[in-house]
Amino acid sequence: MDLQLYDTLTRKKRPFVPIDPARVRVYVCGPTVYDFAHIGNARPVIVFDVLFRLLRHLYGADHVTYVRNITDVDDKINARAAERGIPIRELTEETYKNFKEDVAALGCLEPTFEPRATDYVRRNDGQFDMISLIGRLIANGNAYVAEGNVLFDVPSMPDYGQLSKRPLDEMIAGARVEVAPYKKDPQDFVLWKPSSADEPGWDSPWGRGRPGWHIECSAMSAALLGETFDIHGGGIDLVFPHHENEIAQSRCAFHTKVMANYWMHNGFLQVEGEKMAKSAGNFVTIRDLLKDWPSEVLRFNMLRTHYRQPLDWTLRGLEESKKIIHAWADAIAPHGIDPEESVPKVPRSVVSALSDDLNTPQAITEIHGMSRAAKDGDEKAAELLAGAADFLGLQRTKWDAKLEKHLFDDALNDKIDKLIAERTAARKAKDFKESDRIRDELAAMGVVLKDSKDGTTWEIAR
Repeated sequence: MDLQLYDTLTRKKRPFVPIDPARVRVYVCGPTVYDFAHIGNARPVIVFDVLFRLLRHLYGADHVTYVRNITDVDDKINARAAERGIPIRELTEETYKNFKEDVAALGCLEPTFEPRATDYVRRNDGQFDMISLIGRLIANGNAYVAEGNVLFDVPSMPDYGQLSKRPLDEMIAGARVEVAPYKKDPQDFVLWKPSSADEPGWDSPWGRGRPGWHIECSAMSAALLGETFDIHGGGIDLVFPHHENEIAQSRCAFHTKVMANYWMHNGFLQVEGEKMAKSAGNFVTIRDLLKDWPSEVLRFNMLRTHYRQPLDWTLRGLEESKKIIHAWADAIAPHGIDPEESVPKVPRSVVSALSDDLNTPQAITEIHGMSRAAKDGDEKAAELLAGAADFLGLQRTKWDAKLEKHLFDDALNDKIDKLIAERTAARKAKDFKESDRIRDELAAMGVVLKDSKDGTTWEIAR
């Protein structure tokens, strides 16, 4: 069956035709490792894990190369390491380990390669590393040196802006991260910047410094996938300026018509109808959610919304997802399909749904039909249901008694009351850091606090 994918660059759904069917190549922007990954970070990881599984099914596991990078050189990392008083490498190793554990718990396969940006600043072979790539751009007339910085000369690329299709004034505003008098044009962006003695740095022809964010992905994708590859993915927030600038760098360095043939972007994620933010008390990490919810429920809840649509992450949605997984488990159980031993076939109807631009809601509709038939005693339907669940990465080996757990039972009510009492005591002691920590823990459980002169009450977020 034909695979159709929506391409952000052309703004239409297109048949997927790989450059080389024996080597399908995918690159997805990964995390900047300075803190625990939040549930918004989990969305592209899960979405493109499903794409990886589908491509492996269609083309063969040995014929798909999936690269998801790790950004381990960044000003946010420098700031967080200084705040915690630890070496930068210690912070990135710790945070990378946490990320790996969290996404593995969510049922995500290991990518083929998971390159770290710091390994591609300078390479012994000099091929496709950041410094050599920047050198190419300077030699090609697409970049210039100014006060120890190297900047990409945006006007040197006449068709810059095709991916985001933003008006010029918006692109100028997005590019102007800092006011820099040495820029030739306000849109010009940094490829290389000087490093102080206490910042990470590498020797280069332009002085000791470190790369800009955008050049990292251009170098890693070229090194591992080639100058042009099949699919580039990430969150919709990366379209501009990150992916727009990647395209500019890669095309100008290699004189290619495109960087990737298909650009895929997942939609934004909100929590209870609001933008997620620590200040709003609704900032939720994957690690916090895993404390209270089965990992397969978290993954399934993410897949109930089409990847290109906005997703509202709610307690009600999680409860519904838990009930659905529980119902599927009940449908399979009487048929004795051992998740440790059996490898059921993948239903064609599910592959067909996913082949229509990863239409996971349609795939789930197909699975509901299998569940109903399995409950009526249809053993083949039960096997198809099990195969579909495995294909979506829903980890049937974990479908056990913990799915019976109800989030707001008496024991958890007691836990909430205890945490509120501890928060009240912390506020009286003016330990506001601890008070905020407890508030965030409760928010991760779906609990909304209401403070008044009469005390603190709580309710379940709706």
